[in-house]
Amino acid sequence: MNAWIYLAIAIGFEIVGTSLLKASNGFDRIWYGLGSIACYWICFIALSYAFKSIPIGVAYAVWSGVGIAAIAVIGWFVFKQNMSALQIGFMLMILVGVIGLNLTTHSPTENSSEETA
Repeated sequence: MNAWIYLAIAIGFEIVGTSLLKASNGFDRIWYGLGSIACYWICFIALSYAFKSIPIGVAYAVWSGVGIAAIAVIGWFVFKQNMSALQIGFMLMILVGVIGLNLTTHSPTENSSEETA
């Protein structure tokens, strides 16, 4: 499977896991907490596979950046948390950085001829 697909899976499970962690209310609602742990477990397995082909700094930046932005939006809409215009602007900057990393990152197989030259 493509490393970027593994990264997308990791991001999806991280977002769900973080949302469940918030819904667990400090593990007062144990099933939400256990669901969060399960999501993070799957997330880290998928992330480890993504690290095989995507440079760790890029993969981690994309994983955390997309996760931060998605959780901020979920917090705003689902958990009714306030976000200022300035905070929204900073979230957009994170997304611009993630897009820039994606556009400028090549997989090791693409760079292998450059590295041996």
